[in-house]
Amino acid sequence: MRFLPVAFTTVLLTVSAAQQSYAQRVLLRSNTSQDTVRATYGPNRAFFRHLYVSYVPIVGSAASAGAELRAFKSAEYSLGVRHKYRLSNKAATGFDLRYTRLNYALAQTDDKILPSASKHYSEALILHQLVVEPYVRLNFGRRGNVVGHYLDLTGWAGWVAGTVHAYEDRPGAQGASRTVVHERGLTYLRRWPAGVGARVGSNRYAAVVRYRLTDTFTDAASAIYPELPRWSAGLELGLF
Repeated sequence: MRFLPVAFTTVLLTVSAAQQSYAQRVLLRSNTSQDTVRATYGPNRAFFRHLYVSYVPIVGSAASAGAELRAFKSAEYSLGVRHKYRLSNKAATGFDLRYTRLNYALAQTDDKILPSASKHYSEALILHQLVVEPYVRLNFGRRGNVVGHYLDLTGWAGWVAGTVHAYEDRPGAQGASRTVVHERGLTYLRRWPAGVGARVGSNRYAAVVRYRLTDTFTDAASAIYPELPRWSAGLELGLF
């Protein structure tokens, strides 16, 4: 009967050792995974991604008379996602993917010719764009794991997924209080815009300037309509 206490003690020691070994293995895996995530993802880590919104008004005047724009209502309204890859403590690179609603609000002047001489209560040319914008970033100032202060130099290109000529008349036709018309698929607008830009930011806030290199209108339409302003400048808000 002596072997019973000895056997019982041996079983208890074996079970206790197995539990300690399992607990150590689980703890090791948990800590390693968390350390890896902290080291590679974050505002000032190897990789970071976030959403942003922007409001960037069109700046300047058309190349000649006949296509005057309404200030501040003529603008780019964007929602995008930004990818950032850290190269060093002072440099990074990345790219944006965004949807942009480009709105040219047309002033109803006496010399108006775009897209016709007809006057309306309100009128706009609207371009729905999908844009990719690579950039290089220079960081400055002290910071921890935050975006910090930076300067971005960018180049961008896009595809115009849809075009609309929208106008409203008041009073409307046939006794209506107003008439709203949307004409889609405008063949006189180019479908592949491209340009360059710059961005100065601090954490989630940034000032943006862009210059469009391509023409607004097709070759045939350019002989009729004056080129629209190429500059735009506005604000951006990071969502993180």
